[in-house]
Amino acid sequence: RGPEIPGPPPALNGQMDAASGKLETPALAAVRSEFDRASKQTLPLARHNLSVIKSGDGHGPAGSTSALESLMSKVGLQLGRTASDQPTMVDRRKNFDPTARLKRQFDQLVAFTQNLARLSPVRRAEYWAKADASSLTNWQASTANYREYLREEIIGRLPPASLPPNARTRLLYDTPKWTGYEVVLDVSPDVIAYGALLVPKDLKPGERRPVVVAQHGRAGRPQDVCDPDKDTAYYHSFGAKLADRGSIVYAPQTLFFGEEKYRLLQRKANALKMTFFAPMVQQHEQHLKWLATLPFVDAKRVGFYGLSYGGKSAMLIPAALEGYALSICSGDFNEQVWKHVSVEDRYSFMFTKEHDHSEFDFGEKVNYAEIAGLIAPRPFMVERGHRDGVAPDEWVAYEYAKVRRRYVELGIGARTEMEFFNGGHEIHSQGTFDFLHRHLDWPKPPK
Repeated sequence: RGPEIPGPPPALNGQMDAASGKLETPALAAVRSEFDRASKQTLPLARHNLSVIKSGDGHGPAGSTSALESLMSKVGLQLGRTASDQPTMVDRRKNFDPTARLKRQFDQLVAFTQNLARLSPVRRAEYWAKADASSLTNWQASTANYREYLREEIIGRLPPASLPPNARTRLLYDTPKWTGYEVVLDVSPDVIAYGALLVPKDLKPGERRPVVVAQHGRAGRPQDVCDPDKDTAYYHSFGAKLADRGSIVYAPQTLFFGEEKYRLLQRKANALKMTFFAPMVQQHEQHLKWLATLPFVDAKRVGFYGLSYGGKSAMLIPAALEGYALSICSGDFNEQVWKHVSVEDRYSFMFTKEHDHSEFDFGEKVNYAEIAGLIAPRPFMVERGHRDGVAPDEWVAYEYAKVRRRYVELGIGARTEMEFFNGGHEIHSQGTFDFLHRHLDWPKPPK
């Protein structure tokens, strides 16, 4: 039997931080079935090796274990025999306690990974050495491969939607200024995309307006963003407020819902060289494709504004998809390497329940400043509450300073800004609304 772990450890200080999952020994019949299946399906060389294991070691009579016993005796192990005469290993060392050695090995792993984090800015500088910021044209041309790497190696790529959107809608809200609809789109067989569309009632025939894609965060719903009847927690119904100002608003549903369920999706995706942002990018491609078919939408003026994990979406998805005209990251922009790996700072994911939130090789290839560089030359903004527990102001300002410098070097300093406000992890909707009006070319409503 293998190690048996029925599940994560109990909550510590009232908070469950460990990942879900359990270890159990498979049923013997299941193991035998898998072994037989592998024997029939593996490559010829693997089948040969299996037959060698069954018949002997290739250097003596079938079933010989003398060479194996000789090797094992050198490392303090010997072959025993079970009741069914099958070999099993026995540790002959007396009073051996592996705890101290395990602690040393653990500390070595920690020291190794922390050193990688310290060196990551150097590695990123080496990786980005071929990006040419001497002009906007050169920047866009020289960063194409970097965007492809982000899409292929960090996020993971799924093919475009295999089905037309085939939109189905039903009434969700009816206010004096706008109408809200639930929307379901086809993506591929057994895969849909879902969202809420808010359409102003004062649209003129033939008029095309900009769209704000308003993205909720972890465990959120489009209704958290769009509810016209209450001031929702964190989001303050900012989608409804934008619709009140005459903007078309679309609030997609994401996959980061259901806590351990979406983390399980992340682990499954990792095994396929992806993160669960891969299907979300695919869904957003379909969202953009469908929005462009609506007669009142200007497909060239679609902005992205998200909070928290929606703010992370505002980094990765517009960097991967050039169909978004601008991006606003609220309550998430950060020095992401420190955030993910520090074993010293209280803001680190090491001390919270945000397991399974990391992307492959993120630190050595990109941080948020580099991601924002892939959004450039499109407008980019950060919204930051002073009391937001995601990070201290200093981390956010440190990383954003690199973004600001890049935009200025490219001659587009007016296209980026960061607003600090006296609040927490929430939508402030002051400077960001002005930013949307200015860069989506949509006039502010009269006061």
